[in-house]
Amino acid sequence: MSSTNAISTSLVSLADKAEWDSYVAAHPQATAYHKFAWQQAVNHAYKHAIYGVIAKQENTGNIVGVLPCVLIKTPLIGKKLCSLPYCDVGYALADSNDIAMQLQQFLTQQLSVTGSKALEMRAVQAAPVDTSQLNHQKVRMLLPLPNTSEALMAGFKSKLRSQIRKAEKNGLTVSLGTKQPLINDFYTVYTKNMRDLGSPVHAKKWFEQIVNAYEESCILSVVYKDNTPIGGGLVIKNTSSASIPWASTLRDYNKLAPNMLLYWSLLGHCADSGIKTFDFGRSTYEEGTYKFKKQWGAQPQLLNWQKFDQHGALVKEQLAATSPGKMRPIAENMWQKLPLTFTVAVGSAIRPHISL
Repeated sequence: MSSTNAISTSLVSLADKAEWDSYVAAHPQATAYHKFAWQQAVNHAYKHAIYGVIAKQENTGNIVGVLPCVLIKTPLIGKKLCSLPYCDVGYALADSNDIAMQLQQFLTQQLSVTGSKALEMRAVQAAPVDTSQLNHQKVRMLLPLPNTSEALMAGFKSKLRSQIRKAEKNGLTVSLGTKQPLINDFYTVYTKNMRDLGSPVHAKKWFEQIVNAYEESCILSVVYKDNTPIGGGLVIKNTSSASIPWASTLRDYNKLAPNMLLYWSLLGHCADSGIKTFDFGRSTYEEGTYKFKKQWGAQPQLLNWQKFDQHGALVKEQLAATSPGKMRPIAENMWQKLPLTFTVAVGSAIRPHISL
């Protein structure tokens, strides 16, 4: 434990969970990923150790800052501390910038203790950025939500409303919940879509642990054509904000617009549940999924992923937050050609060690 200006910092324990979540729930910059549940799900699903840091006022014992983090051990590569794996953001929430820096410095000290090579921080650019600076950069897409789903629908452009109705006219239906059959159907869509995209998948137990950890703060949506699941998404919530870390549809059914019904069901649910900001997740500015998210009214916020060494020095900008490596398209093309059962089995084994 270290102390500065009557503020003590230490690794979080399970006993701190309730206080941690209370602090996160009240902090204006918090996301659903900051809840203790994310670290807990990572630990339970993949056995990576929780290395979140908590700052408390010494004379009162009140929490004045938190920094979620996980220790990831990768065979043949080594260890690293990551805030946070498998999502877009992970940064300190604190009463002041000084406390936030104290939290990060504490984690930097843990690098030598744990034998880790680096500390990865996935922050956001809080200050407004000129759009000319966003070209080819990774951003997250944020949409303000009104008080009701009716108001949300009324605020959409007519073209967007017609696309949502198209899915309904095509006979698609949607179910929301967190029961195991819905998780199974979500996972069926997710595994097929990720194979088609050329990416290794998480194990089903990962999503089951998210549902278990977030409880009522998690919702799944699955779109069906007759009884066949063709679209699925998972949303996690924190007070007035929500994030969708995974959404998938089957390309053979995309002409029926399942993605429109999928997102509408989740956006409507969030609006009716008191959520004020919906995070569509990571995209490259003006490319690919960015335009799909933008049509809903979402606006970009620049992601600022960084890597620090044991001395706290900035090593380099995280390449994954800017552009993919040269080998990635080759690997994706090979993965797309593999049998689904193989990609699920192998992907589930290697995915825990890929922090993206």
